[in-house]
Amino acid sequence: MSDPIEMITAFEALDSRGRPTVGCTVVTRGGARGRAIVPSGASTGSHEARELRDGGARYGGYGVRRAVANAEGELFEAVRGIDVTDQGAVDRALREADGTVDGGRLGANAILAVSVAAAQAAAASRGLPLYAAVSEGLRTLPMPMINIISGGAHAARALDIQDFLVVPVGAATFAEAIETVARVRAATGEVLRDRGATWALVADEGGYGPQLSSNREALEVLSDAFERAGLAPGDDIAVAIDVAATQFHFPTEGTYIWETENRRMRADELVEELVAWSTDFPIVSIEDALAEDDWVGWRTATQRLDAIQLLGDDLFVTSPDRLRRGIEEGVANAVLVKPNQIGTLSEAREVVEIAHAAGYATVLSARSGETEDHWLADLAVGWNTGQLKIGSTMRSERTAKWNRVLEIERELGEDIELARPTFGTGS
Repeated sequence: MSDPIEMITAFEALDSRGRPTVGCTVVTRGGARGRAIVPSGASTGSHEARELRDGGARYGGYGVRRAVANAEGELFEAVRGIDVTDQGAVDRALREADGTVDGGRLGANAILAVSVAAAQAAAASRGLPLYAAVSEGLRTLPMPMINIISGGAHAARALDIQDFLVVPVGAATFAEAIETVARVRAATGEVLRDRGATWALVADEGGYGPQLSSNREALEVLSDAFERAGLAPGDDIAVAIDVAATQFHFPTEGTYIWETENRRMRADELVEELVAWSTDFPIVSIEDALAEDDWVGWRTATQRLDAIQLLGDDLFVTSPDRLRRGIEEGVANAVLVKPNQIGTLSEAREVVEIAHAAGYATVLSARSGETEDHWLADLAVGWNTGQLKIGSTMRSERTAKWNRVLEIERELGEDIELARPTFGTGS
């Protein structure tokens, strides 16, 4: 039964970094309501959809009053009267109203807020939880990829590598997976204390932000933490890395520079460093190993690191076109999916479907500037992404998503299983 969109209200909210973002409520003629507050990234690729910010003195120029006005104005007029349960029609109308490739005229932040709020309203109209409303088949709970140590743009560049994460590969349930990682995080704090590392800083995504002697030392800390927690590397627990190489790439020089180690490398040298790490540590996934437009370097990485998951974030920016190019050129084997990189849920879901059809793995991901909403967790279940990357096991904007998956697991019981990603073509 059709349930047309009848009203949209929006407001300026705050994300987890204290910066403004767009909150939105969609109301249908039948009385269904959906609400969403959208996230914002710090480590952003140049090919991402464009948020609309106000400039000026308020919030250092990060205000979003214009985006809020657009949500209640032009975007509302574009979707008014459309059946809220037809997500494709809603999202097409939003993109057509904006009229730009990157969503920058009306604001990708405003567009996504309406898109997600409409999905929430559609689920309410049908009397379903969001994960069930967006699902078209067998659901699995995502394997969590959880932040433990941060650097780069997430931790005042205390390290060059942006994130060191762990994957509880031996867990039988999602609840066990979260419990395992909580043990690792506690043990990591003990190891850092024993090493005399300064780790008072908590990074944007809830991980530790220690001052260490090198990027490699972070991997040594995790190895010690695994031992202290009584976990078998590779069997119980594994490592994932977000290199975020675009952040330290200097394209005019053709080099990558690690400032904390005073090291200057070519693409092939950076790849060989990652190969060495993958030999010495139980690494199953490397994200953004090379810069966003270093396609030659990415091909080298794909050849040399084919036994693990090579995850494109800045490389693919949740873009169907960029992902198709990667598939055609045999670059990477997995894609990070961030809805706010592309602008609407329909386009983000298209990326998931393209990836799965090509045999690429998918990891649904939060942003460094997150909100208390948990709709991302529902999407990970409903879209069968197989993996979910939110942040650490603390800070409520992170735990809200983990808690939602725990709730879904409790509700569905034996009807749902934890996904078992293969982590690379050579696995």
